[in-house]
Amino acid sequence: MKLSEFDFDLPEELIATRPARPRSSARLLLAQGDAIEDRVVSELPDILRPGDRLVLNDTKVIPARLSGRRYREGPEGEGGARIEATLLEPRADGAWSALVKPLKKLRDGEEVIFSPRLSARLEGRDEGVGRLRFNLAGEDFDAALAEAGAMPLPPYIAAKRPADEADKQDYQTIWAERPGAVAAPTASLHFDDPLMEALAVRGVQFTHVTLHVGAGTFLPVKVDDISEHRMHAEWGEVSERAAAEIEATRAEGGRIIPVGTTALRLIESAATGDGLGPWRGETDIFITPGFRFRVADGLMTNFHLPKSTLMMLVSALMGVDRIRAVYRHAISERYRFFSYGDASLLLPG
Repeated sequence: MKLSEFDFDLPEELIATRPARPRSSARLLLAQGDAIEDRVVSELPDILRPGDRLVLNDTKVIPARLSGRRYREGPEGEGGARIEATLLEPRADGAWSALVKPLKKLRDGEEVIFSPRLSARLEGRDEGVGRLRFNLAGEDFDAALAEAGAMPLPPYIAAKRPADEADKQDYQTIWAERPGAVAAPTASLHFDDPLMEALAVRGVQFTHVTLHVGAGTFLPVKVDDISEHRMHAEWGEVSERAAAEIEATRAEGGRIIPVGTTALRLIESAATGDGLGPWRGETDIFITPGFRFRVADGLMTNFHLPKSTLMMLVSALMGVDRIRAVYRHAISERYRFFSYGDASLLLPG
């Protein structure tokens, strides 16, 4: 298939820069079979059935965006050079891969000071990505990063405004537990405690899995033939308990509905011909039209960028023509798009 098949025109003013308050007051487009309804996220208990299971990604976004200075002896170093770093992922040797800007102003071995407590040295570079070795590790590093770092808002929000204190809560799910993501599983941002309580009363069940969302989620597709695109690998885990819960629900006839494309990609990575088992590792699964879903019966997700891999994923679930109709409706009804935007519940059956 061609990249152009997943393109559409989106008015700039529909890109959300702040979330709905309260979270569950966001709008919800319900696409069930051929029908489309305009609902609200807080109505999920009326939409879902007792025995349905929501699969939730419990990754925790780290404040991965850092601003600091590199100081150098002599005239060239007067005043220092401002350096921006966005952490991508920890490396096996304890260093971090990071997008460093401007990387050309930093020599291997030089130090960048981000705060009185936190600094890092550039150990090398790989295809434009820097390797940073921080002066702290473990809980000391986490505490210093929390003080010095900002939430890594997506580029389409960061271009409109800087991250602030509100984002430290807004860009984090209420069940975030395992630090490691540099982007939020944004469909989960619509859930608050009252909604979770109402869903539980309804008989909807919950399973937690982990997929640490990487910066690759924002990388554009640069090939015209989408079969040539290669996904950025992300680390995930489906625990033994999570797999057992999902399999029990399937056996009882309940629906498995991931909240967010990250949770969907993870459970489909863990699926086998015999069902779903415990799984741990890196996944670069690329879901495009023609993909056979083994576990997911639906998906709750936000509205995605044109020509993105996530547009291809929802097209695989619902069908290309059906998703085009869903997005035409969303635009005509002025739904808010992208990470802080409104939600959709896609049920293909």
